[in-house]
Amino acid sequence: MEKETSISCHKSISPLNLHLCKQIIQKGMSWQTPIPGDEVEVHYNVRLQEGDYFDSSWERGRPFKFRLGHCEVIKGWDEGIGTMRKGERAVFTIPPFLAYGESGSPPLVPPNSTLVFKVELISWCPIRDVSGDGGIVKKIVREGEGWATPNEKDEVFVKYVAKDENGVVVSKCDEGLEFSLTNGHLCPAMSKAVRTMRKGEKAELSVKFSYGLIQSSINDEMPPQHTNLIIHLELVSWNAVIYAKGDGTVLKEITKKGEGSVYAVVVLKKLEDGTVLERRGSEDEPFEYVCGEEEEIDEGLDRAVMTMKKGEEAEVKIKSAENSLHYQIKIVDFIKEKPFWKMDTHERIAMCKSKKQEGNTLFQNGKFQLASNKYDKEFTLQALNYVEYSHSFSHQDKLEANSLRASCYLNNAACKLKLGEYECASRLCTKVLELDSCNVKALFRRSQAYIRTCDLEKAGEDINRALSIDPQNRDVKMKCKEVKEKQKNALNMKPRFLAPLFQG
Repeated sequence: MEKETSISCHKSISPLNLHLCKQIIQKGMSWQTPIPGDEVEVHYNVRLQEGDYFDSSWERGRPFKFRLGHCEVIKGWDEGIGTMRKGERAVFTIPPFLAYGESGSPPLVPPNSTLVFKVELISWCPIRDVSGDGGIVKKIVREGEGWATPNEKDEVFVKYVAKDENGVVVSKCDEGLEFSLTNGHLCPAMSKAVRTMRKGEKAELSVKFSYGLIQSSINDEMPPQHTNLIIHLELVSWNAVIYAKGDGTVLKEITKKGEGSVYAVVVLKKLEDGTVLERRGSEDEPFEYVCGEEEEIDEGLDRAVMTMKKGEEAEVKIKSAENSLHYQIKIVDFIKEKPFWKMDTHERIAMCKSKKQEGNTLFQNGKFQLASNKYDKEFTLQALNYVEYSHSFSHQDKLEANSLRASCYLNNAACKLKLGEYECASRLCTKVLELDSCNVKALFRRSQAYIRTCDLEKAGEDINRALSIDPQNRDVKMKCKEVKEKQKNALNMKPRFLAPLFQG
């Protein structure tokens, strides 16, 4: 076992100082600690207070797992390990009444023994009672992104494998499927659990028979409805859906941007009093545009169009501080891009190159916001992530995906600089530098962003590093000179600002 570095940190966890005592010998990695119900994984060894070690998971070469706060271990462990952080090592001195008490645990632990445990908290998996009655218990295998979770009417895209009590697969979808949480899929537990998940989260569901398979979805090969299930579930993504009634028509609004669909529409734009302001397209020659990329299309109208089906007609009212605009819309036709998860390797990379080139064209035409939207497109970045993390793609494919991602980040940073969004620009450059720490363009553009936010020290660090990598780069040399002059001017101005503070 490794030699420990002792940290002088003693504290009593229980209310009385003579109760459970903890000495931290290696600090943890974060501020988070497990809570009751979580499945924790630890290494430990234990000895009597006046004796030698008699048990060690380190020596067995296998960590110990248990559910915190479920009386699966002695009370001193439930109390003490609940205070630990991931990677933390600590020594716990546990008195008899929090250990094995008057009975002890013969033959190793005599009655009324104080135990000394050395414990390392390796990790833990959050476990949640989704249904509140133990019918659906969710174990988080991989944390998701952000904080948002789907609502009850949203459309979700998931991957899953469902097994019965004997481990027999009863249903699965490795490629993924989309379903509405309103209608559900496979069993009630699926919809209930998905509503608690974040994007990218993976979970293992333990489902009791009362939340088992929906009878109508069972085929001859599936078990009867009263069957406990284990479902391995991944929430890949979802579309947020809101229903609203207006003039007898129900409109569905998907707040997530569409997938670059080309729409052919007929649009009539009117004021509230019926005055016609503009007409675009006709049945014979509809107006065509790409959603999310047409400057002259109102954003609210664009969002409404993306929720409509071919042949659908609707009226949309868009309120603003100045007036209310009314649109009559008919969807004549549209072409939707192929979902990235249905593309092969070369299709994904070709699609990403195409999106990048479209963004370049928009940038060259001075349409910086539209270009930024193109580089920012979640659809493109998801496809690149899929290439990078899938084992079916070659090393060269993954290198090309990383190069495309870095290029999109860099180009988007250039857009953000033009739009005055300097903090966004610096964050995008940082993402590039995480992929390639010697990327001169990323260092150059981040220094530009830092200059505009008056962080001259960081700007100087970036541009000096860029110059050391490419000492012959003319633009870098000029920017380096500019930064030095600004730093010098800032130093000269400082006494002028401080002088009034010292005047009587």
